[in-house]
Amino acid sequence: MGSSRALASPRVPARSLVLGMAFLAALSACTPAQPQHESEPPTSESSTEAPTVVPPTEPSTTEPSPTEPSPEGSATATPTQEPATAYRKRAEQITAGLSLEEKAGQVVVAAHRGAVAPTDLVVGEHLGGIILMDATLTTEEVRDLNATLTRAAEESGRDWPLFLGVDQEGGLVERAKGELTRFPTFMSYGAADSPELTRRASAASGAELRGIGFTVDFAPDADVTMGPTDPTIGSRSAGSDPQLVATQAVAAARGYLDAGVLPVLKHFPGHGSVPEDSHETLPLQERTLEQLREIDLVPFAGAVDAGLPAVMVGHIEVAALGSTLPSSVEPKVVDGLLREELGFDGLVTTDAVDMEAVAEQFGSGSAAVRALKAGVDVVLMPPDPVAARDAIERAVTDGRLPQARLDEAVTRQLEALLRTQDQATVDPTAPGDARAASREVSLGAITVVAGACQGALIQDGIVAVGDAAPVRRLTQAAEQAGVRVGRGTTVELLGLGQEPRGGADITVAMDTPYVLGRSDAPTRIALYGDTPGAMVALVRVLTGEVAAPGRLPVAVRGVERDGC
Repeated sequence: MGSSRALASPRVPARSLVLGMAFLAALSACTPAQPQHESEPPTSESSTEAPTVVPPTEPSTTEPSPTEPSPEGSATATPTQEPATAYRKRAEQITAGLSLEEKAGQVVVAAHRGAVAPTDLVVGEHLGGIILMDATLTTEEVRDLNATLTRAAEESGRDWPLFLGVDQEGGLVERAKGELTRFPTFMSYGAADSPELTRRASAASGAELRGIGFTVDFAPDADVTMGPTDPTIGSRSAGSDPQLVATQAVAAARGYLDAGVLPVLKHFPGHGSVPEDSHETLPLQERTLEQLREIDLVPFAGAVDAGLPAVMVGHIEVAALGSTLPSSVEPKVVDGLLREELGFDGLVTTDAVDMEAVAEQFGSGSAAVRALKAGVDVVLMPPDPVAARDAIERAVTDGRLPQARLDEAVTRQLEALLRTQDQATVDPTAPGDARAASREVSLGAITVVAGACQGALIQDGIVAVGDAAPVRRLTQAAEQAGVRVGRGTTVELLGLGQEPRGGADITVAMDTPYVLGRSDAPTRIALYGDTPGAMVALVRVLTGEVAAPGRLPVAVRGVERDGC
């Protein structure tokens, strides 16, 4: 927990780069052999040949811990290829018994909003499942929605788990709300830097999700943020050190697996180092392949090394590959970088196909077929899911998409779902049961970058200023702790995009910590969240009850130190 965690600039330390190269080198060395019913546009296909990628030499052979990747990023010895398992055999048997229409539907996962269960899509159209994109639903409505879909699928004869997904990262990305425990940003886990805590908290979150019927969580975020110029990922990343991100992402994914929820690490080949948002346009990744291997790919290599089951491919144009296609439909990225170079043989999903980075170029059907041809297994959120299914079916029928490729995609999905649910070690829990775990994360993450490291930071109470919701939560936490509210030390709460007003005694950053470098407050604190648990942690530090143990996981210019 030394000061080396706070970088002098957004660039990754040279030691991390070298170790990351060795980490990837060993893994590369062990590679296993929108109109409905539209036709594919006449645009030229990208080459399907894997890129010529020369991995770094001199791989390390240090053995990692069995529960987390080596903190220094060293690689394991060449692993043996896993033999066919009972889960794989069961998945292959199920796949063999499906019709072409059912197989084509199984690899499509539709977006859903509203409380009415879309049984017509999941059962009638044979889709693999849905991803909830409606944060307005109550917890009971979500539970009923998932239960209705599961029951309808079982009654139709489907004897494998539905793909019932949600984006539940914590922080700004929470699609299921209601009574569920709110968790702070994933950057909190980087600041706390405790893989054990990360795994335990993720299992607690996953247990709540499983308790209301979810089988898949599109988390954790394995992107390495490049700092304040990163417009999309920010606090969704554990930090800017590739090894730190790898360790925390693997620990979080294992926690979800403990709860029987399939984790999907995202956004390969890395969204934290591109200057644009793929929701709005197709971002251009200008790093060289060597730079990608040293930084962005390291957490995904860690995921492969750890045997994690699923990865999401983002919509990013990778200039070094000589392609203008989004990564999600580019064979050089999916079959090349992810499968051949890193050796990943698990489930691959696209990012949402309705995002502008893909939607501007392709319709639902074309994007679905291209993604499968590139090596993807699940087509997520096409604008027209039935058109996507029909296009896949037609592509197999006319020979543009090999039947074996579709069968492989279906089998991978079914195997991942079957294995994940069967191997859960943590029972589902009720909404709200993870509050203590969420609070523990914030207590481990909170970071004082200016001001006293010991003793009380406030006198005669607090005056909280900022947006109404976080001020209310801080006020409640303070009153419960016996702290006077309305007079005393001024505590300014700053959320994403907010700037210091000046004159505050204490500035608290509730999202990324970069704003602390622009504050004139004598005491400055990175909290990485605005949850009730985060406010409890803040009050305990303000009163001097506990010290702030966190360290900045990113470089922040203009602060005195990286923590206490």
